[in-house]
This record gives sequence, structure tokens and C-alpha cells, in this order.
Amino acid sequence: MVLNEKERAVIQDLQTQEKSCVEKYGKYAEAARDPELKSLFQSIQKQEEEHYQSLSQVLSGNLPDCDCNDTQGRDYAPKASYSTMANPEAKQHDAFLATDCIGTEKLVSGEYNTNVFNFGETGLRKLLADIQIEEQNHAEMLYKYKMVNQMA
Repeated sequence: MVLNEKERAVIQDLQTQEKSCVEKYGKYAEAARDPELKSLFQSIQKQEEEHYQSLSQVLSGNLPDCDCNDTQGRDYAPKASYSTMANPEAKQHDAFLATDCIGTEKLVSGEYNTNVFNFGETGLRKLLADIQIEEQNHAEMLYKYKMVNQMA
């Protein structure tokens, strides 16, 4: 697969977004006070790294397989860690981290949604659509975490 200049630039931009997400989730995993949220951040960080690697493969001319996993968000069932009265400062801190990441996921998902139309190659469009679905899953998982912990 050979990318034209515009396609290459789009993939590189998306890769920059993924790298930023990898770094953010790593930092937020360290900062999270709730082990459940820390684990969620680590899991999402790993998936963002996989997105980055997939885009690296595209830049090198290879089209990686995608799994089109659209059930991860639906199937995620976090445990409640915070009661309404327990440690309000830690709860507020973790709520901020989760909310900030939902905003990031919305942004990145939107970038994939828009940029998929820059490509004609069916397999590449499928890969980008798959990554976009996974970004939506991340936001759904973070939202479910907030809901079960009465943060939203």
C-alpha cells in the first residue's frame, strides 16, 4: 500500500494524537487514587499504544488486521470504589481525570470520523473506523466508571 502525501500527513497527525493519548493515560494511571481507575487507564493506554503501532505499520506500507471490537464499552462493568461520603477529595480528583479523558476521547474519535474520508483504500478505511469505535469504547468505559462512582 502506497500513501500519497496528503494521506501520509493525515496518518502522521493521527499518530501524534495517539502518542499524546499514550502519554496522558500513563500519567493519569500514576495519578489516579482509585485502583479501579488506575487499571482502566492502564488498559486504555495499552490500546492507544496498539493504535499508534497500527498507524506506524500503515506508514511503512503495511495494513494491519483489525478486530472491529465494538463490545468492549458495552461489556465494561466497573466496581464502585467511592461511596457518596468516602474521601471526597480523592473522588473529586479521580472524577477530574476521568472527565478530562472523556473529552480527549471525544476529540480523537472525531478526528478519525472526519479523516476516514481522506482515504479510498477499503482496508485502511476499515482500520480507521475500527480505531474510532475503540475510542468511543474508551469514552463509554470512562463514563460508566463515573456513573458507578456517582461522579456524573
